[in-house]
Amino acid sequence: MTTLLFAVTAADHWTLNDGSKHPTGYWAEELVESHRTFVDAGWDITVATPGGKAPVVDQGSLAVDANGGDEEKVADQKSYLASIESILSSPAKLEEQKASDFDVVFVPGGHGPMEDLAVSESFGALVVDFLDSNKVVSAVCHAPAALLPAVRSDGTWAFDGYELTGFTDEEETQAGLADKAPWLLETRLRENGAKFDSTDAWAPKVVVDRNLYTGQNPASTRPLAEKLVSALK
Repeated sequence: MTTLLFAVTAADHWTLNDGSKHPTGYWAEELVESHRTFVDAGWDITVATPGGKAPVVDQGSLAVDANGGDEEKVADQKSYLASIESILSSPAKLEEQKASDFDVVFVPGGHGPMEDLAVSESFGALVVDFLDSNKVVSAVCHAPAALLPAVRSDGTWAFDGYELTGFTDEEETQAGLADKAPWLLETRLRENGAKFDSTDAWAPKVVVDRNLYTGQNPASTRPLAEKLVSALK
């Protein structure tokens, strides 16, 4: 059985460049579609957050407008989140997890990871352990921010030269937050040495390079999760 560390942000806000706190958390579609795909595949899933704090959903991700006007899609997401409420309300502590216990680590997005996981040295070290153990590392949308602290002892970034994707600067601009953001994900990943690859804004895109699997945006979540399941059969 494939063992998965499902690493979820515990942040409930994103600190903008003026110091104000933008309410956030995890993005519903990204958590729901990935978790459900892994459950359906029969994977053994450990949900963990920084400090073992219960994660919160970005309420904006449950808005009908944020889901293409599809009320049934929103209702489905709310129903699925309710069905796993007991799991989400008592996550494991991310700081206590070891790469040796898992086959893959997956991080769903939302702006939350840009607040906590992106600056977590302990999570960065864990990601390096996964990578160097030839285990799968995966993140979608804003969650590749969680790859930024994966720095080796010699100061080099573990993903320098890797092809990957994530939420683009264009998408952040269209979402209305680019001018308020303390930093932009695509820009930071490129500056760190990533070979950033993307498609049209909001269209699904999955990039695989060695044992790194990334998805561009919410629409990429299910294709990414399905590719992981296929690869780990």
